[in-house]
Amino acid sequence: MPFTTLISTTDLAQHLADPDWASIDCSFSLNDTERGRRAYQQAHIPGAIYAHLDEDLSGPIVRGQTGRHPLPALEAITATFSKWGVDSKTQVVAYDDAGGAIAAARVWWLLRWLGHANVAVLDGGWQHWLRENRPTHSGVEHRAARTFRPQPQPEWIVTAQDVLEMTHDPRARVVDVRNADRYRGENEIIDPIAGHIPGALSAPYAGNLDADGKFLTAGQLRAKYKSLLGQVAIDHTAFYCGSGVTAAHSVLAVAHAGLGQTRLYAGSWSEWILDPTRPIKTGSE
Repeated sequence: MPFTTLISTTDLAQHLADPDWASIDCSFSLNDTERGRRAYQQAHIPGAIYAHLDEDLSGPIVRGQTGRHPLPALEAITATFSKWGVDSKTQVVAYDDAGGAIAAARVWWLLRWLGHANVAVLDGGWQHWLRENRPTHSGVEHRAARTFRPQPQPEWIVTAQDVLEMTHDPRARVVDVRNADRYRGENEIIDPIAGHIPGALSAPYAGNLDADGKFLTAGQLRAKYKSLLGQVAIDHTAFYCGSGVTAAHSVLAVAHAGLGQTRLYAGSWSEWILDPTRPIKTGSE
């Protein structure tokens, strides 16, 4: 049975030697973009390869047009997954050292967006693996290349114009997953303009995790998002963050809750603020 949202450390540990399973270490720091790679080389889950958020999982930034982590071009990400040995038979497990929020959920979302269902995020991540004294390797590992054949799902993405229209549609919801203080415009530490998209709800992605850094149960997540979204259909809901990366964490949480597939504003806040005609609000809604 494939894993399509989350996977436990126990389940992953049973498949470390399976060539049809691929583990991807996505650890990354916005403050030190090489920290994750250094940490991977020191220790990682046996067999895991390393994915760099900027180099592997994002496209080039176009000044004045894109957010901080634009989606990679289809040809580029197809080549990357092929190089990493991912094909239709591969069960992919992504993990990081931030509960899946930094880049593991990005890998999950990218593969799902490209039609590959057999991908899951390691629940509890790297910290939980270490806490259980499970095996680790050092150095750099590689997998034999395979042919990844993408089947893009364009309806999973919304544009800035789509978001603007959604904020005026009572049948739709836009959700900001950044910390509440950034949503209110009180503590913007990354982007040059503070605030949020008017009409967006605040639901920080960190609320998807419990005190141990593992995801809440499917039932807890279902109750949380049903309360947040009310009667709005899941496919009329879009999530955004600062650059489109951590928003995937909440898309994953909703999917794990069994509620379906929400949409992603990939450009997110860092793209939204590039156009001075787009509205901005500070404070609470």
